[in-house]
Amino acid sequence: MAKQHDGITHYRTIFMSDLHLGTRDCQAELMLDFLRFHDADTIFLVGDIVDGWRLKSGWYWPQAHNDVIQKLLRKVRHGARMIFVPGNHDEFARQFLGLTFGGIEIVQDTIHTTADGRNFLVMHGDEFDVVVRHAKWLAFFGDWAYDTALFVNTYFNRVRRLLGFGYWSLSAWAKLKVKNAVNFIGSFERELAAEAKKRGADGVICGHIHHAAIREIEGITYVNTGDFVESCSVVVEHDDGRLEIVHWATLAAKSRHAPQESETEANIEAKAA
Repeated sequence: MAKQHDGITHYRTIFMSDLHLGTRDCQAELMLDFLRFHDADTIFLVGDIVDGWRLKSGWYWPQAHNDVIQKLLRKVRHGARMIFVPGNHDEFARQFLGLTFGGIEIVQDTIHTTADGRNFLVMHGDEFDVVVRHAKWLAFFGDWAYDTALFVNTYFNRVRRLLGFGYWSLSAWAKLKVKNAVNFIGSFERELAAEAKKRGADGVICGHIHHAAIREIEGITYVNTGDFVESCSVVVEHDDGRLEIVHWATLAAKSRHAPQESETEANIEAKAA
């Protein structure tokens, strides 16, 4: 289990991806909450931390986004090892592979060994996205469509809240209900698992598709960190090597509405929000 000290939960490893700093949809305040009350020996930034695509078309960088970067750098100064695996949205960083900036190591991909001895291939995953590889213009169009869905979803959920209903994700629903999207996710997961198997690893940890998951695929453990735009999810490794998805937005919401709950680990984490 994770250690608790002075209100801070300490994990062996934290994996996070797809923060998309530099966009209006980034949940920077929630990320700051998470970072404020969670530490780890090693932190993996698994791509799309900064959205270079969006920043090229128009600069958007509020103080909260800068605070996230400063908070990450502070964790490095306090002794955490930090490894950055650039994604397609922050591909500008791939020109610095093999270098270290501010104590942050930049790599194309790497192997992480869990406390229970399993080897995981860590990579962003865009290398296995056919659209990104072969039709970048279509990837940009898909990015625009995703942003449009988020915009519509924002106002739709305002109405839901007024009616007393909880949050509902249009894009997540589309991913799971539209046949082609479901097929894409399944194909992506199988390709990543196959790559891990080819490299002799026990599993793979990735991001890219904004769909958090931990599942077994033909003897390989497939792990996706999700994103910090909608699901606000990260993957953590406990001291015994167990991997877990943490949905921080959900835990934070529970802490606001149920402060009387017992002091379970989840509630302690949520009350920190």
